[in-house]
Amino acid sequence: GNIYWTDHGFNLIEVARLNGSFRYVIVSQGLDQPRSIAVHPEKGYLFWTEWGQTPCIGKAHLDGSEKVVLVSVGVAWPNGISIDFEENKLYWCDARTDKIERIDLESGGNREIVLSGSNVDMFSVAVFGAYIYWSDR
Repeated sequence: GNIYWTDHGFNLIEVARLNGSFRYVIVSQGLDQPRSIAVHPEKGYLFWTEWGQTPCIGKAHLDGSEKVVLVSVGVAWPNGISIDFEENKLYWCDARTDKIERIDLESGGNREIVLSGSNVDMFSVAVFGAYIYWSDR
């Protein structure tokens, strides 16, 4: 098994084996302030949120190839990100817009607002079955 993480100081997404061996950088180009990641091992996808100069939701293969931006409009401080494996949806929460949104994880289409609050600093989101969980700072 592998473990993936973002490095805010160096603006990287990295991977290593669970024991720390074979560490290498997957994504470094085009990242400003990567925030959170989600991995879909079956489909071989990596998703991340970006807080930097151009906030977005990104997607790549697990080796960092074929990097694309799925969402770049209407996001400001995208924090947590989560995969709904049953419905093939990608969820994220945004601390600036006070929303939880979702898209089709393959195409990035069918964007929907799942929850919209006011003065809620959404920090993380998780999806399991029919339930959505989130934390707020």
